[in-house]
Amino acid sequence: MKRTDNTKALDAFLAKKAEFDAMLARLQTLSAEHFNWTPDEINWGHAGTMTHYAEMLKAISDSAFQEGEFAT
Repeated sequence: MKRTDNTKALDAFLAKKAEFDAMLARLQTLSAEHFNWTPDEINWGHAGTMTHYAEMLKAISDSAFQEGEFAT
């Protein structure tokens, strides 16, 4: 049986994973800082923005864990 060389695919995967990990780290830092908003300035627009962010992350999470609309 011939073994497929997946070096290029692995390199591409690892490069994208590094980008993904960097984005996660930045988002965690931003979240820890309450997205750079102070309690006095929070309004319904900020609440809507957080809802939008949470919906996008839920779609990613559901896809990764095969939940929600991605359940098998």
